[in-house]
Amino acid sequence: MAPFNLKHWLAAHPGPQVMGIINITPDSFSGDGLMDSDGDAVQRAGQQARQMIEEGATMLDVGGASTRPGSAPIDAETEISRVVPVIQAIRALTNLPLSIDTSWGAVAEAALQAGATIVNDVWAMQHDATMTQVVARWQCPIILMHNRSSPQHVAGASYAPATYHDVVAEVRAEVLALAQRAEDVGILPENIILDPGIGFGKSVDDNLRLIKHARALTQGKYPLLYGLSRKSFIGNVLNVPPAQRDDATATLNALVALQGAKILRTHNVKKTAESLALVNAMTRV
Repeated sequence: MAPFNLKHWLAAHPGPQVMGIINITPDSFSGDGLMDSDGDAVQRAGQQARQMIEEGATMLDVGGASTRPGSAPIDAETEISRVVPVIQAIRALTNLPLSIDTSWGAVAEAALQAGATIVNDVWAMQHDATMTQVVARWQCPIILMHNRSSPQHVAGASYAPATYHDVVAEVRAEVLALAQRAEDVGILPENIILDPGIGFGKSVDDNLRLIKHARALTQGKYPLLYGLSRKSFIGNVLNVPPAQRDDATATLNALVALQGAKILRTHNVKKTAESLALVNAMTRV
């Protein structure tokens, strides 16, 4: 399979894009993991992918390991066994860009071989040294997420917030440094997507500032992805559980889209797609 050309794809798809989340886990923080109930996870993933595409998803993201604080770590082999059959099944349904959410190089390699086109790494290629080699060899797009936590922090009850003096300026500088590091090892700049890491090592106010001032992060050569969906800071502000955070997620996705965010990663595709349709309408007038 030829490498996915992110630059050409984004040029052909102007405006913000909806990335639907498909979790192949028993312990997703939002309760949407497809291993939570009886039945065939592969079949359910295919059904979920079809529904998301019908509702407006233009990209899909498959993950086999929860990054929820307190979740049990799994090895790469277990993760591969979860995601590869799902990626193969989804790839048989659609040619949409398909992202693998993993921090293991071996999982990324297996997923790319199965039909994934993008790697999404919440540790920005710093958890597993082989990840950099895999991404550079495949010349595939890579989502680099800002995260001052360490992989060990995931075992706790929450990600302990880091201390920031100016969270927007510091996150901007640090994600640009991640991008430069990727370029230095042979990853093409047009294959880099940046993610400010909402909810990872940040306080409620930090997260809100990164949303309020998203434009400061989008004024660069790299497309920006926001993963706001059902995050705990929304629950903190509204005092609602994850399943009741989709309306707020859609509202926040519209706010960052108006400031230039290119990819919105979400559990509820329909609500976010509707909010982005309004954003697109406003930008045309």
